[in-house]
Amino acid sequence: MRVPFSLVSIAIAAIVGCTLVQGFASVPAWTWSASGCVGALATLWHGRWAVIRLLAVVVLFAAWAALHATSAMDARWPASRHGADVVVTGHVVDLPRRNGADIAFVFEPEARRGDVDAPHGNIRLTWYRSPVAPRPCERWRLSVRLRRPRGALNPGPVDAERGALQRRIVATGYVRDAPVNERLSSPACIDGWRARIAKALDARVGERDARILKALAVADTRGLDAADWDTSRSTGVSHLMAISGFHVGVAAGGGIVLARLLYALFPWLAMMVPRPIAQAVLGLGVAGTYGLLAGMGLPTVRSLLMIAVVVLAAIGRRRARGASLLSMAVLAVLVVDPLAVLSPGFWLSFAGVGFLMLCVAPRSEGWRGWLAELLRAQAAMSIALLPMCLWFFGSASLVGFFANLLAAPLVSFVVVPLTLLGCVTLGMPTLADLFLLPSAWLLDRLWRLLESMATWPFANFAAMESALATTLLATAGAVWLFAPRGVPLRGYGALLLLPLALPPSDTPSPGAFRVWVLDVGQGLAVLVRTHSHTLVYDAGPAYAGGSDAGTGVVLPAITALGIGPVDRLVISHGDNDHAGGAAPVANRYPEAVRLSGEPRRLGFVAAPCTTDTSWSWDGVSFRFMELPDDRGRKTKSNDRSCVLAVEGEGGRLLLTGDIGNRAERRMDVEDLASPLPTVTTMAHHGSRYSSDAAWLAAVRPTLSIASAGWRNRFGHPHPSIVDRHAALGADVYLTARSGAIRIDFPADAPPVVTRQWRRPADRYWRE
Repeated sequence: MRVPFSLVSIAIAAIVGCTLVQGFASVPAWTWSASGCVGALATLWHGRWAVIRLLAVVVLFAAWAALHATSAMDARWPASRHGADVVVTGHVVDLPRRNGADIAFVFEPEARRGDVDAPHGNIRLTWYRSPVAPRPCERWRLSVRLRRPRGALNPGPVDAERGALQRRIVATGYVRDAPVNERLSSPACIDGWRARIAKALDARVGERDARILKALAVADTRGLDAADWDTSRSTGVSHLMAISGFHVGVAAGGGIVLARLLYALFPWLAMMVPRPIAQAVLGLGVAGTYGLLAGMGLPTVRSLLMIAVVVLAAIGRRRARGASLLSMAVLAVLVVDPLAVLSPGFWLSFAGVGFLMLCVAPRSEGWRGWLAELLRAQAAMSIALLPMCLWFFGSASLVGFFANLLAAPLVSFVVVPLTLLGCVTLGMPTLADLFLLPSAWLLDRLWRLLESMATWPFANFAAMESALATTLLATAGAVWLFAPRGVPLRGYGALLLLPLALPPSDTPSPGAFRVWVLDVGQGLAVLVRTHSHTLVYDAGPAYAGGSDAGTGVVLPAITALGIGPVDRLVISHGDNDHAGGAAPVANRYPEAVRLSGEPRRLGFVAAPCTTDTSWSWDGVSFRFMELPDDRGRKTKSNDRSCVLAVEGEGGRLLLTGDIGNRAERRMDVEDLASPLPTVTTMAHHGSRYSSDAAWLAAVRPTLSIASAGWRNRFGHPHPSIVDRHAALGADVYLTARSGAIRIDFPADAPPVVTRQWRRPADRYWRE
């Protein structure tokens, strides 16, 4: 069979090449990548067979992506300078986000020849208790403390280091209080215009009603809270919450209408420039302006590139076909930024348009045929993109088909045009209100309906982490299912969706259990799974900036592992690093039994954990160990931690919270001893004031796990404590180095570590 060497096949080969590199554990030296580019170009020039030339395209784009990856990794802040203080001069990029008294923003340092101290790329900064509010475009001199981008690595789709690479963030850190901090100038730029438009929209319709209008007009999502995002995800309308590629097309349509109006008012313009060319150029101009205000996200860039091709075709009096337009847009994006394949937006944007072109064929059957194709298009988008959404985000909406039937046309054809007209006329407030107030009213009514739909049963479908092959198989099945007429056996495409919808069960047998010690930074969160029950012990910290480990780590891990719902939630004590993420977990699983060593310090009702509280699940016993009073002395918060013993037929787990050596010495040595192989979390993250020698001698752990932050300021785990555990024969694991850790406790064998999420380092952007 002859393989065509066409724009479509070239674009597919380019995607394959760029994607292959992202599976490398390390990128080749730039000399090898450069040689690959030269060799591939020579093959393309002299090659005669289409297959050979397509393979050359794969190699060319793989080498090109490797060059970009090498450059991006070399630009990262050196690990040897972790925590270094430097003074940088540069300007604020994008729109800063305020959370309480703190401000987070992206800062672009100025490149100065010979300045080895300054980072060579954008840095993400937080200014805690900021005395002033940095605004977009402003030029500042700041004293900052920087570290190399590094994030927690756990079950689920989140990979902060991959995101930093894709966004070219070379360092993260915070602004230090120093006399050198100074605003140097306030020049004008696009981001400044975006901020002023957002502020004007707040003034016209109020901050609450303007929050979605700002997202649609200038991609300002700062006003959207967690409930808004939950509603959008549950109803499948997240693509409408910001400027999508289709909205850029609507803006281009507005430019075309404007051109037609001008030519109707001034017919003599046709003597100077043919109307089709003027329409195309003006449409591109309006769409480009809108794209700049949108922040030039991937969907926006994709639409602008396709419109630009149409404009060039119109000027050259040629016809541009849909598949060719999409292919040229793909190639243009990958030539400029081959690492764009790291972004979910790349796949969802281009795949969405590609699915529509492939699966929906326009027919001239009147309004009924048009309506049928509209329903078919929405069904194709909802089902065809579902495997990708599950792969990238761990969840997808099952009511998105119905929600988008109303929301997509209303927002795209009514709300967006009214909002843009309102922004254009902001200089005339009375006229602007004629557009903005109806737009805000329509969005408010729509949002109330979407909030109601988000509460429907199974509105948000979450699935356990699936293999890449399963995702690709399901995507192929969706394409087959919605293929045009003439493709045989289309209904059988649904069968390829079954492995994704019905994943294989992998639960411990009775008498066995499985444990995940999650990577939450400086804190603790542990998941315990028996054959049919799940327990959460601690939920990690609440972080600066308003996020927390419960929402960002624990809940996504439960979904990815497919071990929900939670039957018991145990919070060892009330300190932030253990209880900061507990409330979201408790809210998600209100039926779970809640226990804590300090229930009064929690933001929800919980019972105290006592030695009288014990239970058994599937042949695995759970009991709280006794911590005797300290002879009338006031017990410290850490020593009120619940110590939970989990015993299966083949091993024992001790979850120790933050108890110190005083509490450890008061524990019953006979109660601590066990003939079963024992795994323990290092008390208080491996503090030198925990893991008493006598306590360890009684427990005799075979595995010890320290849950602590990477290069944390407390020095946890202390080297002497690590040595103390190792001296007793325990294998020591650190979540800071290993990421999340899975330990299996078989019924007929000793406990064993079966996976470390950061080891081996299977992606080049991870350390």
